Amino acid sequence: MTSEMKKFAHWNFSLDKDNYCWLTIDVAEKSTNVLTREVLDELREIIPVIEQQKPQALLFQSGKANGFIAGADISSFTTITSQEEALHLIRQGQDIFTMIENFPFATISLINGFCLGGGLELALACDYRIAVDEPKTKIGLPEVKLGIHPGFGGTVRLIQLIGAPAALPLLLSGKILAARQAAKLGIVTHAVPPRLLRSAARKTLAKGQKHTRKILPKLADAALARPLVAALARKKLKQKVNQTHYPAPFALLDLWEKYGGSPTTMMEQEAQSVSKLIRTPTAQNLIRVFQLQEKLKALPADTTFAPRHVHVIGAGVMGGDIAAWCALQGFTVSIQDNSHTILAKTVQRAAALFQQKLRAPHLVKAVLDRFIPDINGACIPKADVIIEAIFEDVNAKKELFVALEPQIRPDTLLATNTSSIPLETLAADLNNPERLVGLHFFNPVAKMMLVEVVSTSYVEETDVLKAISFTKKIGKLPLPVHSSPGFLINRILMPYLHEAAQLEAEGVPPLAIDQAAEQFGMPVGPIELMDLVGLDICQSVAEFMTVDPTMKMPENLQKLLDQGRLGKKSGAGYYTYKKGKPDKPSIDKKTSLPGDIADRLILRLVNESVACLREKVVADGDLLDAGMIFGTGFAPFRGGVVHYMHDQSPAALLSKMQQLATQYGGRFTPDKGWQTI
Repeated sequence: MTSEMKKFAHWNFSLDKDNYCWLTIDVAEKSTNVLTREVLDELREIIPVIEQQKPQALLFQSGKANGFIAGADISSFTTITSQEEALHLIRQGQDIFTMIENFPFATISLINGFCLGGGLELALACDYRIAVDEPKTKIGLPEVKLGIHPGFGGTVRLIQLIGAPAALPLLLSGKILAARQAAKLGIVTHAVPPRLLRSAARKTLAKGQKHTRKILPKLADAALARPLVAALARKKLKQKVNQTHYPAPFALLDLWEKYGGSPTTMMEQEAQSVSKLIRTPTAQNLIRVFQLQEKLKALPADTTFAPRHVHVIGAGVMGGDIAAWCALQGFTVSIQDNSHTILAKTVQRAAALFQQKLRAPHLVKAVLDRFIPDINGACIPKADVIIEAIFEDVNAKKELFVALEPQIRPDTLLATNTSSIPLETLAADLNNPERLVGLHFFNPVAKMMLVEVVSTSYVEETDVLKAISFTKKIGKLPLPVHSSPGFLINRILMPYLHEAAQLEAEGVPPLAIDQAAEQFGMPVGPIELMDLVGLDICQSVAEFMTVDPTMKMPENLQKLLDQGRLGKKSGAGYYTYKKGKPDKPSIDKKTSLPGDIADRLILRLVNESVACLREKVVADGDLLDAGMIFGTGFAPFRGGVVHYMHDQSPAALLSKMQQLATQYGGRFTPDKGWQTI
């Protein structure tokens, strides 16, 4: 196909017999293509070299199997010291992509795997985009999740390409699309099977038909229409996003409303806007969250462990969802329960998830074919990974493990999904207790990316590394924690929920409690969270939380349990539920509300977090912050519990906690060790 190939550090290009120039990005010493300063500088050097060749067309492609380009080098965002420096770097990227856009010959991007952020911005500068139609292809501009918005012209070009009504929801949410979704919207020219990627590119170039915008999207960009469209979008945005906490999507909307009529001006203002946002505390903390995620992904693991068959015992909602998720990630999965009816419901629930995620009937059928109901446990000896996910009863779990032990292979990973029971308790009757690890998933499994990998002093390190490896293979984030009552997340969360229940028992309206937490930045208030988890589950977990003797069951919570009000699943808990949504009574304006609701809630999190660090439940503050963000949704824009604590004055926090301890009878008892963090 090629004649002479010219290699650079991160790029190489060649001309084929049709005078097509193939430019391949393969960033050196990185497993993933990212647009570092060096990579962009090299691309700038290559551009005139390509122009001298006068090719018929230029085709961008990736030299890495995992994806096209993951975006800009996010780690460099933390080293930018001024708005001027940020502006200079953003303009450099804009200039390079504008050069590509202005080439006198056709340009096309061949997208495999991820094409995100700056990667998609480069692709948008091309005339055409062909994407591989398979599940691993992910296309989007997720910059708002980092507290900024696209800065290399992506805001301008996406709106120009598909119109504001289609582009704004993507830009404002950072939504990631599959190849077919992107093709349907007109973001990519075609979505094709992997084997047809290159031939589709050639056919597209041969036809030379560029994307043409429809009339209605054009009208939405007109000067008279923009204020109306922006107002409607802003109204919807405010229902989902707190502008004080997350200013980036609002800045993007303002940018388009003011300058959408002039692409050149909007490009310049795009750079100005990002250069301001990137230095804000929100952006820096969200960048920290991204780095915490990367830290979890990079944890040491057994890379030789290659499981193929997963066996899940317990087909309730949690067990069924774990099994379905594993099947979705490519594993053969057998699921065991002693009820045909429960297994049938689990298969139906799994099929709905597969349909939602995969859509294509042949892909859904392929996953269902490897999703095996197994009422008698016939698949146990075949399994590479066994996950126990039955109800939270110590004796039942212990009996199960004793029965399982003789049936499993020596190399099988044996795990429990218990949410709170220490491993030492569950493994007490095993001949080889060192084999049992914890894989604690969070509900809903398909959305919550964290999995606590639980071990104790005598657990084999090889099994811990296997557990971390398996967690990564199913697309989750592993968090190594030491076995203790409630492990890390529930250990920290329970005092917070208990304080909310105590506030309600003292007469504070549930809605006021939830609003205080949400204004702090929590994704859902603690009262509603307890209803979602189930008040009976909260009670069950609390039984193992012996770390704080002050956490007695509030009387009002016990009354709800006695009445059978278990939360959303029973139709009523603290709130009543209509069609799955809580009916939240408004607060009487005459009600006198305490001014320290948020303090009482959040300082419980702080206090317990410090205790967990002191007791080495988790290795360090970064891992604790990662756990709380990805396991509970703790206000991402604050960077985590420990990071939030450091942002405050430790002395002021201690003083505030001591004041609350005096005022409320000593529920806060700060540990001596917390001042040493």
